[in-house]
This record gives sequence, structure tokens and C-alpha cells, in this order.
Amino acid sequence: MVKKLGFILLFLGVFALGQDHLSGFNMMSFTYKMDPKWMAYVELQTRARRDYTVIDYYETKGGVGYNYIKNHQIFVGIGRYGTYEKMKISQEEFRMWLQYTFTQKWGRVKFDHRGRAEHRFFYASQTGEHTEANRFRYRLSTTIPINNNKVQKKTFFVNAFEELFFGSKVPNLKRNRSFAGFGYQFNNTVSATTGYMFQREFSTKGNDNFHFLYFSLNFTLDSSDDEKDFVIPMVD
Repeated sequence: MVKKLGFILLFLGVFALGQDHLSGFNMMSFTYKMDPKWMAYVELQTRARRDYTVIDYYETKGGVGYNYIKNHQIFVGIGRYGTYEKMKISQEEFRMWLQYTFTQKWGRVKFDHRGRAEHRFFYASQTGEHTEANRFRYRLSTTIPINNNKVQKKTFFVNAFEELFFGSKVPNLKRNRSFAGFGYQFNNTVSATTGYMFQREFSTKGNDNFHFLYFSLNFTLDSSDDEKDFVIPMVD
């Protein structure tokens, strides 16, 4: 199964190169679960959008989540973001967001519905211009363990999602992302995921497509007494 998934992802990467250029998307995340209700999350991210070998975007972000009832979580986050053009910083961003996640399980299949409202503060480094914008996102994701009934240590899994981004200015649909990948939960602390993501940017000047080869390394510290069923952080 894993070999077949790897072959499919390789095929998608080759196909993407044939249609456009291949971009890179790398992530490292840290989750600390204090008890069954509270958790903290930190994420570091780099992207190579225009050239797979040149990093031209970064993110540092984190926040706190609260599970007020089972399968329902409220999360508050902040982050800093930087975009580079021709090896020089072109835009800096500070972002705050509030999100709600609802989780469903059908047998071994887990679905996550995530809604997020963001307020974004931009600074154009080369012109000195300050701007602000709101954005709203909805993501439907699924995770399926392969060799166990749930994601626990020594578990292979597949995951996928579709996400839409909306704003108040035309075009109101700002972006969509589609992802498919697979990974492995090594133990109670470390997991890794790889996959392919297609991203389309919508603007008044036309659409811009990206084909990302994605890799993430995720660390989880869980000091609660919950029965282990790991949540795999996905492309964000």
C-alpha cells in the first residue's frame, strides 16, 4: 500500500513538472497537550514557491486550543510571515485568527471540519505601505490509518483535504488548496507526512497555480491521560 502511494505521489510530481514548475513546502510542528481540554501549538514553515531550490517564504506561528466538549475545539492563534522577491524581503505580515474545528469519526476514518477567521496586517518593505485585510477559510480534511484502527505508534496513514479561502474584495474567492499524502506515526512523539498539494491563487490580474511537494515533521508531547489517537497536523 505504502509503495503504491509513493508511486502515485511521484507520478503527480512528474505530472506537475510537465504542466508547471514544482514548488517546495516544508513544515515542522510542535503540539503540547496539557490535559484533555487544553493544548498549545507552534509551527515553523518554509516554502520555495518560484524555484524548488530557493526559499522565498516563511511562517512562524502558534496558539492555544481548548476542547470545550468532545470533538469540538476553539483555537486562538498569531503568526508572522515573510515573502521574498529576488532574494529581498518584499512583504511582511502579522496575523491573528480565531478558528473552530469539529471532528467526526466513521469507523477508522476521521473527518475534520475547520473554519477560520483571520485579520492580517501587511507591510510592504520596499514601498513602506501598511495595509490590512480580513480572510475567511473553510477546510474539510480526512485521515485514515492503514495498519491500525486509529493513529497510534507504528501506524501508517493517508490524509487529504480541500480548503477554500474567501475575502471581502473581488474576487471573493481568493484561493483553493487540494492535498493528498501519506505518513507514519513512529512513536508517541514523532510523525512525518509527505504529499502533493495543488494551490490556485485568484486575483483580478489572473490565476496563479502552484504544485507543491510537501514534507512535514511533527512532534507531540501528551501528558494527559487520554487514550492515544493522534491528530496529524496538515498543510496550513
